[in-house]
Formats: sequence, structure tokens, C-alpha cells
Amino acid sequence: MTTRRQFLSTLASSAGVLATAPAFTHAAQAAAPAARAGTLPRNPSETTGRHYRPRYRFGLGGVPLAGAFKPTPNTDAQGALAAAWAGGVRYFDTSPWYGIGRSERRMGQFLSEQKRDEFILSTKVGRLLKAGNPPDSKVWPEPPPFHRVYDYTADGVRRSIEDSLQRLGVERIDMVFIHDLSPDNRDMGERWTEYFDIALKGAMPELIRMREEGLIKAWGLGVNAIEPALRTLRESDPDIFLSATQYTLVRHEDSLNRLQPACAERGVSIVVGSPLNVGFLAGVERIDYLGTITDELRNRRARLDAIARRYRIDLRTAALQFASAPQTVSAVLVGARTARQIQEDIASMQVKIPADFWAELKKEKLIAEHAPVPA
Repeated sequence: MTTRRQFLSTLASSAGVLATAPAFTHAAQAAAPAARAGTLPRNPSETTGRHYRPRYRFGLGGVPLAGAFKPTPNTDAQGALAAAWAGGVRYFDTSPWYGIGRSERRMGQFLSEQKRDEFILSTKVGRLLKAGNPPDSKVWPEPPPFHRVYDYTADGVRRSIEDSLQRLGVERIDMVFIHDLSPDNRDMGERWTEYFDIALKGAMPELIRMREEGLIKAWGLGVNAIEPALRTLRESDPDIFLSATQYTLVRHEDSLNRLQPACAERGVSIVVGSPLNVGFLAGVERIDYLGTITDELRNRRARLDAIARRYRIDLRTAALQFASAPQTVSAVLVGARTARQIQEDIASMQVKIPADFWAELKKEKLIAEHAPVPA
């Protein structure tokens, strides 16, 4: 696969986006912006009918910053946040669960020093953090000394948001996602519907009240499956969903055929999380969070990459732009643990991809014929 370094070299010589950037380092002070502030895509309006949608279509997610799968030094995390800001990123997403509180603290270290009206912030509810007994987790090595307690009640939502405000060091949160209320949550499995019923009577009405009170602008689910979002549309009044790993180059038809039409009918938008399937489309031997990489998926990635290389396109660039194309999508979130990674992702959003590239992917049946593609 085309490496990040090869991609940067090509981009610097052909597009000029990084031509004047100095050598990358992990330190925030040395991070050179990969794009001018204000050049990242935006939505024309902050509403879809009566529902809020973020004005920024590209954001930084807080999973790698918190040390997912391997520890991330705080100096690297702060460098990534500074580079994101310098490159024009103004939407940041986090969760109490990411790094067991570490993601919110690290984001807060940076964001609490910025003017609050200059950025959009989302976090999650559904887990409260208690001192002691940190989890034994493959996703979160070396966790802080806290453990999670699931709480989808109205009181739990209020408590969770207050705790998040303290960790982040800010006075308000724009969007709140009910987190991992889904069958792929291994703590729940098929019992997810029992937790959903609690949220339907507790968390959801409370978030609607908070929206009406002006304490938040929008709420929805943050999940890695489609069925919980569809049920929420049927039974409550959400504004927006964070749908992770479900709309990517290698997995998108279910979202395209079921979730996106249902959201469009209600004026609800989608934030696409993990458009690279947790690194798989960037060449990492990992898919989703604890998913299984099949031979079919490896073959599909290899075919996508071969076509991308013929067009001198980095596969990550194609994946990010593909995920951002549908009208129902209001934003795409990327994760980064260093300044260099987020600079590369920002640069990917500046690349013009030929229409022939997308046409070939459809001809080869690598993406759905009716999948929207970048203009």
C-alpha cells in the first residue's frame, strides 16, 4: 500500500499543500499546519429542518489520543490537538469511556485554553466512572484507576454530563451521544434491548428536556451498529447519530440502504465515525475495534488500493472523502495520536479526486452503484 510518507511527498510536489511545511515532530510547537484555517469543508446551515447539525464537516475524534491499543504519550496527544487546531479543525468528539476519562482530560487540557465559541464539542453518556478497579481491556492498555458503571437513567445522564464538563474544563457541550447502546457492546450482547428500554424512559426524555432548556444543541446515539439508531428514530426524537464503522469503503450498503433514508425522512443527520475502520483502510492489520479481518476484506482492500495507486491517490484520502459525500452525513471524524497523522488527514480533505476513480470503483463493484461520491 502507498505509505503516508509517499503520500505526503506526492501531495507536497503536486498539490503544494505541504510544500512549505518543516519536518514533523511530536511537539505541538513544531507542528506545521497541513491546511490553512477555514479551508476544511463546512455545512451551509446549522439545521436540517428543526434539527441541529454541526457547521464543521470534519472533526477530530478522541480515541487514539487516549491511548487505544497502545499508550499515547500526552506530549503526542497535545501535539495532535495543536496541529488539528492550526489546520482549521473546530469540531472535537470525545467520551468518558475513551481511555477511561483520559480522552476528556487531554482534550480539556487543550480546548479549555481556546475561546469556547470557536469550536464544537460532543461527548457521550451511558457510563459513569468510579474510582478504583480499572478494566482489563485490549482496547485500553494501562488505563487510569477508574472503572465504568452503566447508567442510562435521567439522573445518570445529568451526572455524566456534569462529570464530563469537569474533566473537559468547559461550561457547555454541544452534542451528546448515548454511547454503545448496541448489540456489539460485549458487556450487553443480546441484552442491549434491556438497556435501551431504560434509556427510552430515562436518558432520552432527559436529553430532550436539556435540548429544550438550551443546555445542549442536539442528542442521539453513538453506536457501531444500525439497528439501535433505527429504533431510536421510531421511538424517540433524536437530532443526530454518531454511526461508527458503518459507512466506509469496505462496509456501507446497510447504512446507505436503511439508516440514511430513515434519517433523511426525519431530517436527522449522521456523523460518520471511524471512516477507516479503526485503521484498516490505512493499512493497519486491525478492523473496527475487536473485529476479524477476513480474506475477503483483505482482498477488497488490496483491490481498492491498487486502483487508488493508479490514480496516484492515497487510499486513506479516498476513504475519508467517500465517507463525507452523502447529504445525510453532517461530519466525518478521524482519530489521530500525533501531529503528523492529523496533518495528513487534513491534507487528504484538500485533494481533488478524479471522477473516473469513483466510476472505476463502481464498475469493479467495489462500492455500491448508488453510493454518493464527492463532486
